[in-house]
Amino acid sequence: MLMFLRQLASVAILPFTVTVVIPLWIARRNRIAFLRPLDVPEIALVLTGLVLLGGGFLLFAACLYLFWTRGRGTLAPWDPPRRFVAAGPYRFVRNPMISGVILLLAGEACLFRSWPLAEWAALFALINLIYIPLVEEPSLAARFGDTYAEYLDSVPRFVPRLRPWTPDGLLEQSDPEPLRRDLHDLTRWRSHAGQRLQRRRRSGE
Repeated sequence: MLMFLRQLASVAILPFTVTVVIPLWIARRNRIAFLRPLDVPEIALVLTGLVLLGGGFLLFAACLYLFWTRGRGTLAPWDPPRRFVAAGPYRFVRNPMISGVILLLAGEACLFRSWPLAEWAALFALINLIYIPLVEEPSLAARFGDTYAEYLDSVPRFVPRLRPWTPDGLLEQSDPEPLRRDLHDLTRWRSHAGQRLQRRRRSGE
């Protein structure tokens, strides 16, 4: 329940503000309303907007799910994932969540055929082009070390790669023998612990 509330708070404060509150304010300030498309270019813009909205929402939702289930954290800078997440869309691009939000904003601009909304989408993209390399990436490098450094070198920031990234270099450098020994010792310990528990139960009877 606590994790759900953390996720809800982070979504309400950040992406909901960016994709709903601010666009509503822009729309009211500029008297923007949805108008039925009248010609082929307008129909194409509306259809493009719907595709962008759907794709952006799915991308954002997938990233949020990974932060919740694998990262054990939220999208908020004050409550980030505890574990490094490099699964799903993160294997193709470093910032798929931001990409999803930009797609949502671009979809809104196309759907309403609005230059002010398009300018807000461009401004949000520009803010992240500055913020991510100057603030977010150094923070992640300090938290996750060599793992993030290799990820940084292998996965693009915004333009997705064609094939999913796998940390081959790290796997080749790691020696699997200690892992096998640790797994063997853990299995033996669990077996002995189970035997002791059974003996205690029998003696209690």
